[in-house]
Amino acid sequence: MTIEQERARRYAERLLGLHTEGEWHQRLEPKMGSAAPKIRNSARMTDRAINRRWEILGSGEEVRSELLDARSNEQRERYRRNIENFVGTVKVPVGLAGPLRVNGLFAQGDYYIPLATSEAALVASYSRGAQVISAAGGCSAMLLNEGLTRAPGFIFRNLQECGRFLVWVTGQMQAFRQCVEGTTRHGRLIDMRITVEGNHVYLIFEYLTGDASGQNIATFATQAIHDYILSHSPIRPHRSYVEANLSGDKKASAQSYLFVRGKKVTAEVILPSSLVESQLRTDPRAIVECWGMGAIGGVLTGTIGVQGHFANGLAALYLACGQDVACVAESAVGVSRFEVTPEGALYGCVTLPNLMVGTIGGGTNLPSQRACLELLGLSGEGHAHALAEVAAGLCLAGELSITAAMATGTFSKAHRTLARGKRSPRIMGFA
Repeated sequence: MTIEQERARRYAERLLGLHTEGEWHQRLEPKMGSAAPKIRNSARMTDRAINRRWEILGSGEEVRSELLDARSNEQRERYRRNIENFVGTVKVPVGLAGPLRVNGLFAQGDYYIPLATSEAALVASYSRGAQVISAAGGCSAMLLNEGLTRAPGFIFRNLQECGRFLVWVTGQMQAFRQCVEGTTRHGRLIDMRITVEGNHVYLIFEYLTGDASGQNIATFATQAIHDYILSHSPIRPHRSYVEANLSGDKKASAQSYLFVRGKKVTAEVILPSSLVESQLRTDPRAIVECWGMGAIGGVLTGTIGVQGHFANGLAALYLACGQDVACVAESAVGVSRFEVTPEGALYGCVTLPNLMVGTIGGGTNLPSQRACLELLGLSGEGHAHALAEVAAGLCLAGELSITAAMATGTFSKAHRTLARGKRSPRIMGFA
């Protein structure tokens, strides 16, 4: 018996030992009868609606006051467009990382970056990386491309119908653009790609969405196109869907490196050897060797891209600044790379092809999230491109710090010290 088989056997035995066969059957079978009271889906923010939800929960006043504190109750109307069945707010601590100097096509200057997280050591690590980058004059950052996709799907009886549909649909771009113009003032249709799989046709529509992250813009626009197709196509599909899961929405996918979803950004920095030694407590070659082994590890596990922890910084930034946190699933796809230059300095870069960020719409209008964008100086129209470049710089800072921590053997020490409350002024060089 293999080790894995033995582990499975022991686990099964432990489970079976918890209950008799009759008890297992009773616990797992469907339970008919009246369910608990329903929460009626509603965006109502009246006292009556909120009190009714809390009555259903039956929780004590202490729990209620933690979620529905005076400030949250006072500002509840500001949440109406962002939540249903409102019962309060969750407080996540926000820390500052930085300053991070960004020399971008859109982002220019030193940024103190608000990060919302419950993970000790995260803010300190990103802050250390940001300060090292700033000490070297900052990172260069460049927005390379942008576009947001939706992929409706159409099912036909056979390939012959698919072919006739394709002949028609490829001549409809102008009509599709007119459909889009009727749904949004921020978005516009820029391209359409086609994928055929048997009697299935996928149309991948690509949009520009201005300073909004744009998921709803793309959805509403695609719905309008979808409805136009059903009304005007000479070949009516058997079935159709406004999204057929080919856009890559909220999931890591191989097509990230072939196209763009959101904003594609790259950032780089060159750190003199003396700076690496004084601030990161190691040397460029040690960081490159550590990164190299991690890169091979990523290849061996089949990760989409190779990087240390883009998701850490992006999730904290997204929470703080009102982004769609679920989009971290695709936004954290990317690569980091470190090299020793001929002069002995450390070259580092990151590339993120799927950054989903915006500075208007969605959660960016919520009170705390808008305040965090204000701290960055990136709230409102005209700042989404800069926010994407800052996000790339943040990821570069995180890659520098975590790789240095691994290279010096201080990664677990920092987490143990900071997470267990033994706070010292400088941990792993964290300021």
